[in-house]
Amino acid sequence: MRLKNKRIAVLLDEGFEDLEFWVTVMRLQEEGAKVSLVGTEANKTVRGKNALTATTQLAAAAVSADDYDALVVPGGWAPDKLRRYDAVKALVRGVSRQGKVVGLICHAGLVAISAGIIPAGSRATGSLGIKDDLVNAGAVWVDEPAFREGNLVWGRVVADIPDFCRELVAAIEAQA
Repeated sequence: MRLKNKRIAVLLDEGFEDLEFWVTVMRLQEEGAKVSLVGTEANKTVRGKNALTATTQLAAAAVSADDYDALVVPGGWAPDKLRRYDAVKALVRGVSRQGKVVGLICHAGLVAISAGIIPAGSRATGSLGIKDDLVNAGAVWVDEPAFREGNLVWGRVVADIPDFCRELVAAIEAQA
């Protein structure tokens, strides 16, 4: 169990990408991580794009970057909703500023843009639907399944979940 006792926040809201959420959560748990489902409010059941449901445990406003070793933002339509909440952006920004891993797949880059955590000139990927957003935020678009850029772990789309999870687990494990 490579991530035993690591505390990881996974952001969740209506319209999350079912597989990017569930596969990643299960992979982190398989490695021994303690996963917290964090949303705009606690105990809120939300539906994914493909009809699976999940329930938040905690509200972003009630937690701190200090509470976690890493944070993951699955894709789907949820990132466009999550990026509108100051508490979500503050949590993402706090985790990133502490140099902890932030995992972003598919449309999750929208949250990273709004949180202001993408360094100018750094590599980024995600769904082609956000390519222009990432470039306009100063990133260099890279069409690769998954990679690390500083403390950010990027994944492109659903088909790349295995690559994303491998990179994410390795990055969190490598953290001091």
